[in-house]
Amino acid sequence: MADTTVTKVASAHSPKGEQGQKYLASGKSLSMRLWQDEQPADAKPATTREYETVGYVVSGSAELHIEGQMVKLEAGDSWVVPKGASHTYKILEAFTAVEATSPPAEVHGRE
Repeated sequence: MADTTVTKVASAHSPKGEQGQKYLASGKSLSMRLWQDEQPADAKPATTREYETVGYVVSGSAELHIEGQMVKLEAGDSWVVPKGASHTYKILEAFTAVEATSPPAEVHGRE
């Protein structure tokens, strides 16, 4: 039988991660998170993750530094960070974005 479970998550009541992200809806193989009104800051050290990320910029701008490349992200842009890619973000102006990760980023304590 097909899974007919419907999940609704109100972002106003979503749990927050250590880096400021809000965890939104999560399924078995993917999840969403919200980065809301992130303030300008220098890029943090590059990192790799054991999940793939796709994102969409709602407002603001940032630089995505990935595998020796730099991509400027602005409102309306979307991006992909492949699993295992070395990357970091530098927030240029108040930044709001939605990301989806597969598998879910928060599983087993992953951020």
